[in-house]
Amino acid sequence: MALEGKGDQIKGNIKEGLGELTDNEKLQNEGKADSLIGNVKESVANAGDAIKDKASEVAEKVEDKANEVAAKVEDKREEREAENN
Repeated sequence: MALEGKGDQIKGNIKEGLGELTDNEKLQNEGKADSLIGNVKESVANAGDAIKDKASEVAEKVEDKANEVAAKVEDKREEREAENN
C-alpha cells in the first residue's frame, strides 16, 4: 500500500503542476486531493508496519518468558526426582 500511496502522490503532483501550467483550477484541486489520498495511504501502511513490528517484539518477549518458565519447571522436576532417588 505504501507504493500505491507514493503513486497517488506522484500522480497528484503531476496533475497539480499541469493545472497550474494550464490555469485549470479543477485539475489543481484533483491533484491536491490525489496527493492527500497518497499521503493517507502511505501513513496507514507505515502505521501497519509499526504495529506488526511491535507485535513481533511482544511475541518474542512472551516466547522468551515462556521458555524461561519451562526451564524453571524442568529444573524443579529434576530436583524433586533427585530427592526421591
